[in-house]
Amino acid sequence: MVLASATGAGGYVGPGWFASLITAAREAVPEASFLALLDCGDNVGATLAAIRAEVEGVIFTGRPDVARRLADIARQHAVRLLTDRPSPAIDLAADFFANADLLEQHCTQALRQYSG
Repeated sequence: MVLASATGAGGYVGPGWFASLITAAREAVPEASFLALLDCGDNVGATLAAIRAEVEGVIFTGRPDVARRLADIARQHAVRLLTDRPSPAIDLAADFFANADLLEQHCTQALRQYSG
């Protein structure tokens, strides 16, 4: 399973926040197996920041020549770089204004579906 941030989130939440979120998800459902991807859209600076922070995976949708250079840098940091956004297993956009308990329930159910 893939857990991906919102489109372009790397530019406005940053790798530190995303890493904390993923740590919380892994602690909440330790048996879940997933790849965490921070979507940086076409933002080169956000992508480089995520790579430097060694976020597990990054989505970059900018120019192909730039993506090739970023992929080389990502490999040096053991970060997976994707140029296409995968289809979501769960999309919380409809629950954007939901309370924290409902969001936690949706996320926990999704993670348990993919536990090993």
